[in-house]
Amino acid sequence: MKKGCTEMKGTSFKAKLFALASLCCSHVAFASPDLGAAEQQATNWHAIIMFTIFVGFTLFITKWAAKQTTNTADFYTAGGGISGFQNGLAIAGDYMSAASFLGISALVFSSGFDGLLYSLGFMVGWPIVLFLVAERLRNLGKYNLSDVVSFRLEEKPVRTLAALSSLVVVAFYLIAQMVGAGQLIKLLFGLNYNIAVVIVGLLMMAYVIFGGMLATTWVQIIKAVMLLSGATFMAFMVMKAVGFSFSNMFNQAIGVYSQSHSISWDEAAKIMGPGKLAANPIDALSLGLALMFGTAGLPHILMRFFTVKDAKEARKSVVVATGFIGYFYLLTFIIGFGAILFVSNNPQFLDVAKAAVTGKLELVGGNNMAAVHLSDAVGGDLFMGFISAVAFATILAVVAGLTLSGASAISHDLYANVFKKGQTTPQSELRMSKIATLGLAIFAMILGILFEKQNVAFMVGLAFSVACCANFPVLVLSMFWKGLTTRGAVIGGIVGLVTAVTLIILSKAVWVDTLKISDTAVNPFNGPAIFAMPLSFLCCWFFSVTDKTARAEKERKAFDAQFVRSQTGIGISGASDH
Repeated sequence: MKKGCTEMKGTSFKAKLFALASLCCSHVAFASPDLGAAEQQATNWHAIIMFTIFVGFTLFITKWAAKQTTNTADFYTAGGGISGFQNGLAIAGDYMSAASFLGISALVFSSGFDGLLYSLGFMVGWPIVLFLVAERLRNLGKYNLSDVVSFRLEEKPVRTLAALSSLVVVAFYLIAQMVGAGQLIKLLFGLNYNIAVVIVGLLMMAYVIFGGMLATTWVQIIKAVMLLSGATFMAFMVMKAVGFSFSNMFNQAIGVYSQSHSISWDEAAKIMGPGKLAANPIDALSLGLALMFGTAGLPHILMRFFTVKDAKEARKSVVVATGFIGYFYLLTFIIGFGAILFVSNNPQFLDVAKAAVTGKLELVGGNNMAAVHLSDAVGGDLFMGFISAVAFATILAVVAGLTLSGASAISHDLYANVFKKGQTTPQSELRMSKIATLGLAIFAMILGILFEKQNVAFMVGLAFSVACCANFPVLVLSMFWKGLTTRGAVIGGIVGLVTAVTLIILSKAVWVDTLKISDTAVNPFNGPAIFAMPLSFLCCWFFSVTDKTARAEKERKAFDAQFVRSQTGIGISGASDH
């Protein structure tokens, strides 16, 4: 173990990196305490060197991708030339966020089995995407979600709705990621936070403007490989220590948990069963619905199905993504229990002063730091630097994907099809995409700076909830129900969007903890999905059934042609060779 100044410096880094971990753990809870800004501090050279190598390598890829990106199809979908395996890995890279890595492992560390319920929630959405959405989506669309929904419905209102709800999802996702990334760079380089956020914004802009989807895909693939390798090494070292036996690991974890929390063995054994998460069934159901169906409504995930050449490759990419994501969530579960074994009984990682105040087990920098401390415990300073660089790469890859889906909503939906009514050239649409990317990057930087001290934990929860309440009902019904009309889709989508956002603003997470308007929340439930999603479906059905206009009849008749194309893919846009 290192002594003196070096140890203090390492511990300081870990303590301060807590800001990133907590801010990124947005998937784990709708509400968490206001973190405030992380302090600037001494640099961690290992992390900086790895971070520089990653950024340099990805910018080189962007330069290569820029030469291949000549038109709108290349910009949005990499010309449809990505293979099913590559796309599956990129989807996994898009979906495995720093929140999942740090947050779920922290949840397992603090409450055991509950963490597994979360990781299962994220997993369950993928079969739905596979069986319901992927193939039909690829056959019906060209660039994004709006193409599918407006296939037989009136273009202008439907595209406007899909673009707005996509932008709301993207905005909330972006805030959480920008703040997290800003805090991380600030910690690594000792830079001012505002400068850090601007650096992240500029990098993201470079990837998307110059390289489009091709660069974004490769950034996501590299990040997925880095994250999976790092997590695999950590899980391997944990399993090696317990003789590759899960029963040994669980028994030892219960023993260490009872010692570190000063409770009996029987009490500690309760971490192997559902705990607080299942205590409020309505919130648990709401969260489950948001995680399950929200996945099939996330614009930056759906957009990825258009990067492959046909429906077969789209199916393949979901199978590959599901495999990698499933493997990753298994690893986070092992890492969480490994943290109980290696971290909770190691005085180097414990915050004794804080524990004396709270009366609970407290880690240096907070319990969300469990995975980072474990990386130090099993691999030393160098490996911890690698994990920090991976956390940054993770954020950057997600941000690039989000920006691209936001840019497509602005340029392809609003500009090309709503304002210009399809009377545009590919060149002018591409130019508009780049302007939209520039605008989104500036918007993201401003939001990142504004929300520096704000609680952003509920925002990704909100993103999933909005996606499952506004996008998912309209998307599914447009593909599977003959009776859906423009009126039903627009009213249902708006009702889902407004209800979800309103319920979350009135919940404890926002009303009390963030806005501090009063001490009691207007809405006692944290998750809106259980209320807003059925309401959205109901409005879609009711206003479609009661719609007797000539336009509605025409839309119902057009379903058969849509159904044939969704099943066969006849008439879809082909791929270009790269």
